[in-house]
Amino acid sequence: MSPTGDMAGEATSSPDALHELRDAMRRFAAERAWEPFHTPKNLAMALAGEAGEVIEHFQWLTAEQSMALPPAARDEVAFELADVLLYLVRLGDVLGIDLADAARRKMLLNAQRYPVERAHGRADKHDRL
Repeated sequence: MSPTGDMAGEATSSPDALHELRDAMRRFAAERAWEPFHTPKNLAMALAGEAGEVIEHFQWLTAEQSMALPPAARDEVAFELADVLLYLVRLGDVLGIDLADAARRKMLLNAQRYPVERAHGRADKHDRL
């Protein structure tokens, strides 16, 4: 990704796609009268739980195995990732955070923290480059 947030040659989701998910999740919760349960605390906890379910699929695998999941396992991971995304989008909505904008701003910050000339080929944290 470039410092401006452009992803040359990569498929991207538009901010509209995130807004569509947000609106669909908002309707889904409203139809079920779940708004009282969708507090930031509860949504953050649910998000963490779903992230744990993603992790379970990779626990005990080698790096190579994790890169070559069988189709059935890959499909299961896809649904777990969808759960993470949906809870994240809902949490952003409840907190009034535009996730696409926040992600663009974070990528700009990361470009400053990890300049190519210092970070290329390294996995060090920005304060250790």
